[in-house]
Amino acid sequence: MEKFASVLGNIAAKINSLRYIIVIKNAFAALIPVIITGAFGTLFSAMIFDSENGLAKISTLSFLAELKPISSAVSYVTLSFLTIYAVFLIGIELAKLNKVDGVFSGIVAVMSYLSVNPTVFTVVNEDISVVAENVLAKQYTDTKGLFLGMFIAIVSVELYCWLGRQEKLQLKMPDTVPTNVASSFSALFPTVLTVVTIATAGFIVKAVTGMYAYDIIYNIVQRPLEGIVQGLPGILLLMFIAQIFWVIGIHGNQMVKPVREPLLLAAIAVNTEAFEAGKEIPNIITMPFWDMYMSMGGSGVTIGLLVAVLIAGKREDMKQITKLSLAPGIFNINEPVIFGMPIMLNPILAIPFILTPLITGTIGYIATSIGFAAKAVVMVPWPTPPLINAYLATAGDIGAVITQAFCIILSILIYLPFVFTTNRTKNETL
Repeated sequence: MEKFASVLGNIAAKINSLRYIIVIKNAFAALIPVIITGAFGTLFSAMIFDSENGLAKISTLSFLAELKPISSAVSYVTLSFLTIYAVFLIGIELAKLNKVDGVFSGIVAVMSYLSVNPTVFTVVNEDISVVAENVLAKQYTDTKGLFLGMFIAIVSVELYCWLGRQEKLQLKMPDTVPTNVASSFSALFPTVLTVVTIATAGFIVKAVTGMYAYDIIYNIVQRPLEGIVQGLPGILLLMFIAQIFWVIGIHGNQMVKPVREPLLLAAIAVNTEAFEAGKEIPNIITMPFWDMYMSMGGSGVTIGLLVAVLIAGKREDMKQITKLSLAPGIFNINEPVIFGMPIMLNPILAIPFILTPLITGTIGYIATSIGFAAKAVVMVPWPTPPLINAYLATAGDIGAVITQAFCIILSILIYLPFVFTTNRTKNETL
């Protein structure tokens, strides 16, 4: 176990030290408030302002329907521009690693990304084609453009920072010129050369392949990855990897975050937009799905372990840890359990810790796919307690709440035999 932990620890250290992994993780962490804001706009739109299903259907509250444009606007300006915000934040985060301060690098990244996308869009309505010029189609700003956006942001900011270090490209201003003005002029040539280079590369790609860079990246990279993660085997594999890292003492969610966040956050954003528009909800597996069915009480569905110890625990040390962990566990914070019980490097408790989220995730997937539980349409903050998060994430679906409650009960039953086993061991062995 020690050798296995050492090998995985070295792998984890190398992955976490990769500059682009750091940048992507930081950028998507900063994006979460944007997604939650848009999600709650949709939640209010459906449960309060909607005249058919919300509070507005009550005659005395019918005036609420007039306020629906407010929540619709909130959803639109957040979820429909997610790629733009991601590009901007990645640009800033990467510039920080390159010792470049300020937010202008984020602007350079956005300009570069926009420069490779078309601004002419053909609209077909009842066999009549209308060409709209000087517009940016929605697929380039919402989640469909995420992978191209991340790539362009990284390439453009790396180029911009490198050019900024070239002495010959820096405009020297007299000492009497204010610092902020001098900095703007120093960034002039690097900005021009960066944006022109990226725009030229986009033009060459279109001229050679007949497709825009967006079409190539989305169809070859992003869509296949989405297909893998949207399948049950893909999400179970991702969870399995995370759990293995947790068991050896490494934050498993942080390890899978660079893969998980872009895909699952994009999936919930698509669901939210579809729900707002009254269309069919496309995605079963989203970020809330992970939280609802695979992470109740925290990684490993340790809410089941806490209840199992309360029911059958005999060891005083485990009972004390459980008492201390109950309050944070309700809010899906379980580091006290993982490192205090401990689960880390514990061959007995590691087994249910790895298996439980795989089993509950499978049940959640089946219940959703057969229609018993609704698909998630609202990005709920991860500390939201179980049952409440299922209700909010699905815009009030009782089937999802029942499914999650069943998964919690099942997790207790899975952990119980292992709690019985630990009761027969001495404190020194765990």
